[in-house]
Amino acid sequence: MKNFIILLFISAGIFGFSNAANAQKFGYISADEIIQLMPEAATVQKDLNQYQQSLYQMAQEKQAALNEAVQKFYKDSATMSPSLKEVKRTDLQKQVQDLSGEDQKIQNQLDQKRQELSAPIQKKLQDAIEAVAKENGYTYIFPREALIVMPPAGDIGALVKKKLGLKDAPSAPGLK
Repeated sequence: MKNFIILLFISAGIFGFSNAANAQKFGYISADEIIQLMPEAATVQKDLNQYQQSLYQMAQEKQAALNEAVQKFYKDSATMSPSLKEVKRTDLQKQVQDLSGEDQKIQNQLDQKRQELSAPIQKKLQDAIEAVAKENGYTYIFPREALIVMPPAGDIGALVKKKLGLKDAPSAPGLK
């Protein structure tokens, strides 16, 4: 009898655990797809493009100034004292070295600006996803890009779009 009661408790525990696991609701979403539909994303992209152009224009101006300084050095070096030549040459080498890392600096600045401008959009999306998950009883929401198999019923993209007041982007003619 004692073994029967122990077996009954173990069975109840296993049954309860399996029911709890089955009660969890899983969903997925493509955050990038939703962000592309958000009007704020177009503004961010426009601002990033302008910022990028400004950075490249500044780099081109630095390059032009360096080229001009090199030309002036070659032109005036015949009349310079050896010590002045050495000082000017060292200065030009420093400018060349500074300019050689400019592409990486620009990329780092762009990445930082992208993160800064995208943070409010990502927060808005995250809040909408959390609200949809809570309203619809989802326990977990995964990024669609991380899944191999995904049932259509688990896609919460339409619910999140509705929550954000977004409409689907028009599809290309002939594609569905």
